[in-house]
Amino acid sequence: MPKSAETIQIRRLNSRAGSRTAFKLMSELRPHLDLRQFLDLVTTMRVEGYRLVGLFDADVLMAVAGYRVQTMLVRGRSLYVDDLVTTAAKRGKGYGTQLLDWLVREATTLRCNEFHLDSGVQRFAAHGFYFGRGMHIASYHFARALK
Repeated sequence: MPKSAETIQIRRLNSRAGSRTAFKLMSELRPHLDLRQFLDLVTTMRVEGYRLVGLFDADVLMAVAGYRVQTMLVRGRSLYVDDLVTTAAKRGKGYGTQLLDWLVREATTLRCNEFHLDSGVQRFAAHGFYFGRGMHIASYHFARALK
């Protein structure tokens, strides 16, 4: 388990320096990106409403999430989690749960009706994590590469 509530902080990573801080951990989830690609994408995504937050334990980044608020005809206003990862060495220690709980509270604060995320079909451990936190499979997500 995390050391103690006093050592845990969730910080917004709104700057380019914050994005750099998030990169090493985010690359565990998105290994296809190098630092330059990551920073360029995050810069573009921020214009579209993307936000990064990190969960730190004693100033060490343990989990990171990227999210945005969307409004859609099908569900109204919702918080969508693009990315959520806990460092592999610390999974199962409660960090992911704390960050997910924070994201749900953030959705409520931002007056969202729903909370959504997608998870790759191969990520079985992540699916168990989400099911264990009251989430369910709400739809199929279809995709088609255009290049």
